[in-house]
Amino acid sequence: MPQTPANQHIHCSVSNCHYWAQGNLCVANEILVTSDRVGDAQPDSWDAPQASAAPATPVNSCMDTCCKTFAPEGTGKNRADGVYKMT
Repeated sequence: MPQTPANQHIHCSVSNCHYWAQGNLCVANEILVTSDRVGDAQPDSWDAPQASAAPATPVNSCMDTCCKTFAPEGTGKNRADGVYKMT
């Protein structure tokens, strides 16, 4: 299995997400990206902690993917999914 580089950066331009940081960086300590089909079928609480048990979700293009780690800024839901913002 490939190793994740220690200096890996996740870029995201969704500026109203709790995990968004200046420079379009995602600062969640874990993220889960899945297919739209699987993401739509799961509750908002289904996120990175469940990733190891998630089914493989092949897609045809980037348009068929979603980030399950999104949490709207200022809603109080920032830690409901067990994923924490790194500071």
